[in-house]
Amino acid sequence: MPYILILYYSRTGSVAKIAQLIARGIEMVGGIEARIRTVPPVAEVTTIAAPPVPAEGAVYVTLDDLANCAGLALGSPTRFGNMAAPLKHFLDGTSALWFNATLVGKPACVFSSSSTLHGGQETTLLSMMLPLLHHGMLIMGVPYSESRLNTTLTGGTPYGVTHFAGSNNDRDISEDEKQLAIAMGKRLAEVTKKIF
Repeated sequence: MPYILILYYSRTGSVAKIAQLIARGIEMVGGIEARIRTVPPVAEVTTIAAPPVPAEGAVYVTLDDLANCAGLALGSPTRFGNMAAPLKHFLDGTSALWFNATLVGKPACVFSSSSTLHGGQETTLLSMMLPLLHHGMLIMGVPYSESRLNTTLTGGTPYGVTHFAGSNNDRDISEDEKQLAIAMGKRLAEVTKKIF
């Protein structure tokens, strides 16, 4: 069965929660499944290595997971208006897929979480789009036909799903953010299914 890869990095769990919601939306569409994967943290000391399988949460992504997906949802916390280093580190190692045009024509979306409402969510989403555009992927956003995009007082942008976690990561995912994430997953699955 074709699958959509939901690939993310999460430090405090907010991005992981969005990944689960996007997966829920994907699984509302028959004939396609969600595959959730993460990336290991980048070690500050190069001799330290992460275990091959994390103790909890999603398993680590492989290049084959990415190469064989029918679509992609890519998520990261905001780091000074940019994607987190572990996700960028993984994407920097995808040159072989680029050389072979493996991801060309596959649909993709992006999602993020930040500790402040204006913490660079949209620039983070844009930073994640750049390597996907170089891979020839078809970038999808959240259309304004999703009514919650017009009314949300927390996260949510036309560039992708976002979450406002609060400076102490004490804000749970709002109902608007939740519904936008599910809608994005469903939309990504419907488009992926048509293309696939």
